[in-house]
Amino acid sequence: MDKKTLSHDGTPLAYGRTGQGPTVVLVPGAMSTGGTVAPLAEPLSDRFSVVVYDRRGRGESGDTTPYAVEREVEDLAALIAANGGDAALCGISSGGALVLEAAASGLPLRQVAVYETPFADFSEHGAKERAEYTENLTAALAAGRRGDAVELFLRLTGMADEMIQAARRSPMWPGMEAAAPSLAYDDAVLGDGLVPRDRLASITVPVLAVAGGASPDWLREATRAVAEAAPKGSYRSLEGQTHMVDPNALAPVLADFFTR
Repeated sequence: MDKKTLSHDGTPLAYGRTGQGPTVVLVPGAMSTGGTVAPLAEPLSDRFSVVVYDRRGRGESGDTTPYAVEREVEDLAALIAANGGDAALCGISSGGALVLEAAASGLPLRQVAVYETPFADFSEHGAKERAEYTENLTAALAAGRRGDAVELFLRLTGMADEMIQAARRSPMWPGMEAAAPSLAYDDAVLGDGLVPRDRLASITVPVLAVAGGASPDWLREATRAVAEAAPKGSYRSLEGQTHMVDPNALAPVLADFFTR
């Protein structure tokens, strides 16, 4: 990240910009930084000015307590203001929940796209699992047990125990622990974990909700529900893709949507 701007509360935000054309801001999900979504910026940069950034509390960006979802919406407002005052947003995974909230808050946006925001409406025991995760995550972070917090998140994503233990032994683990407090931010952005239909109904700009054709049924149905709840929503499925979407499969769909 070679650029910095300040959010409304003074939090420094690190970001990078590549390409030329209308501005598109990519919003990463949990345990992710701007670098995570940079591979998606590359195939978009021949038609758009693509902004990637580290969300507050991770990467090279700062943080200011107490946290509130509104502060992250203000972060996006600051990024948009620093990059021409008008943008489209694309949120990946839980980053999609932030993008949808930003749109509902009335930021100056052209369009909004999300990829597989993990609302749990169609997951068996989804709401119960989400509530238990919130409770256990809050307790782990309050006790300073960052490794346990990361483990809770990985288990929520469906990672097997043996893979979690392998991750704990990997060189990546210290960085994951460092980012653990930001897991509470994504949890807050997702709210009760269910599709916020009333909030989505207030969005006035076009919304594209994209899912992977090889993803679990509950993720695809949740994505479809987002499109149905937004007045100008549309749904796309990418054949053969999963939650770890190939940037080169997603980019053409986004480019088509953002140039309409």
